[in-house]
Amino acid sequence: MSGHSHFSTIKRKKEATDKKRGQLFSKISRMISVAVKEKGADPTVNPRLKLAIEKAKECNMPKENIDRAIKKANSGEKNEILEEIIYEGYGPGGIAVIVEIITDNKNRALAEIKQILSAHQGKLVSEGGAKWLFQRKINQQTNNLEWQPNQEIEVSEQEKNLCLKLFEALDENDSVQEIYSNLKT
Repeated sequence: MSGHSHFSTIKRKKEATDKKRGQLFSKISRMISVAVKEKGADPTVNPRLKLAIEKAKECNMPKENIDRAIKKANSGEKNEILEEIIYEGYGPGGIAVIVEIITDNKNRALAEIKQILSAHQGKLVSEGGAKWLFQRKINQQTNNLEWQPNQEIEVSEQEKNLCLKLFEALDENDSVQEIYSNLKT
């Protein structure tokens, strides 16, 4: 029984959970920062900030973290300039993918997204190469502006599993905020 302890198992699970939670909080903090820099720190007049705060609360992000992100973005520090970028590509089975990111280094983000897509049988395309398959609409349930596919594509079970692995890999990237595809689920 050497090397097998209940404490070690719990410790590994907790570390994995904490890492995912930290990544989620980082993504939400970036959303808050971009919203504050765009239209100010008052959620009553900044609907984008209000949505980001609601999302933070849904994910049980501590109020102190939310306030810190707002204060940091509102302080006017020029240390970190965040940019919103949309990348388009195709994945396994020819599905179209739109990836919205917020990053402080667009060259690094581009390389990371390109690497993730190519590692999962996908490829990056130029602007407009996949967007034409989508429409920008407001989701009635969440009241968010989203990319909705004009037509969904049905793929084989094997390709669907590859697509899900691609989405998972993209989601693990800290810069990625949202992933949209025309995969029929």
